[in-house]
Amino acid sequence: MTRVKICGLRTAEHALVAAGAGADLLGFIFAPSRRQIAPAEVARIGHAVRAATASPPRLVGVFVNETPARMRALARECKLDAVQLSGDEPASFADELADLALIKAIRFDGAATEQRWLEADLPHVQLLVDAHVPGAYGGAGVVANWARAAVLARRHSILLAGGLGPSNVATAIEQVRPWGVDVSSGVETDGAKDAAKIRAFVANARATAQLLRSVEPS
Repeated sequence: MTRVKICGLRTAEHALVAAGAGADLLGFIFAPSRRQIAPAEVARIGHAVRAATASPPRLVGVFVNETPARMRALARECKLDAVQLSGDEPASFADELADLALIKAIRFDGAATEQRWLEADLPHVQLLVDAHVPGAYGGAGVVANWARAAVLARRHSILLAGGLGPSNVATAIEQVRPWGVDVSSGVETDGAKDAAKIRAFVANARATAQLLRSVEPS
């Protein structure tokens, strides 16, 4: 089953919509961004989602070039299930945060730091493929390199992000075959999360994954 991550959430209303639609992961931005959210609010939303959902989605904190100590402290405070590293963090962070489930954003930017993440054997680290947009650490709405992502997906379990939305998530899943898909701006209208788009994104991802399973050889 293709997992679905709805990222950049800032309200309990939209987090509950995503959980109700069947999202597997909910992402909260701790880094400076127009989608940044206070830790206390993440904790409040997480409590609301867990109280309202029998099988709640995992809560993911998204950080950019933060210290391991600070990320670990916020993971405890907000009861996060995973931490996403979306900056230029060194691969040594995988050892420093070995007690946490980690997601590391990869953008095929050619940096030596990124190459070390790609070459390392890190079973507790999930790779997330995003678009390479100079000066941006995600949320730009630009489509990632699906061809390179598909090659990586044959060797690693990846989340695919970058420019996804209800209209193209099916094609992305068909072409890349990722472990999961990640969306933020693609389920927004005028800069705010859109409940109808969230539901449509999850539904389209689920339908495509089910179709692919039905045609794959047993």
